[in-house]
Amino acid sequence: MGDIAEEVTKTDPPKKPKKKRTAKSYAISFFIKAAITAIALWALLYWIAGVFVCHDNSAYPMIKDGDLCITYRLDKPVQGDVIAYKVNGEIRFGRVIAAEGDSVDILSDYVTVNGYGIFEDTLYPTTSEGASITFPYTVSENCVFVLNDHRIDISDSRTYGGVRLDDVQGKVIFIMRKRGI
Repeated sequence: MGDIAEEVTKTDPPKKPKKKRTAKSYAISFFIKAAITAIALWALLYWIAGVFVCHDNSAYPMIKDGDLCITYRLDKPVQGDVIAYKVNGEIRFGRVIAAEGDSVDILSDYVTVNGYGIFEDTLYPTTSEGASITFPYTVSENCVFVLNDHRIDISDSRTYGGVRLDDVQGKVIFIMRKRGI
């Protein structure tokens, strides 16, 4: 039995001594990993998700002033989605009411799309008083019609018209309350 052990050890190649890592090699490795992580995070936040803070109460009660919102950019917004969108360089939040080609009308405190009342969990009295557009309004191609949940604030599609899909920053998928924590 001792002969077999001697044969195995004679055929094994000698082990090379390990090189000691220097501080320089650790630093290079760290900076490469940090750069890869930063590039991956940038790609995630640029193409897939967005992080925004709400600075008004236009989307109240869904989103309150000071809330942190995470959006998902890869889905096309549909009726009922709460989205973040850019108007005049400012990020705003609102609810999609209609898509391109739909006809929106506001009749004595309620909204109709293509002649039918829209379904909402909470009934928001909506008026066209002070609107910059005329009703019925047909949503343009590659646009969505957005209303604030706080319908008294008419700084939404009633003022700006349809919101271009290029200006939509994504569908709100997560809200973190910053106040009262």
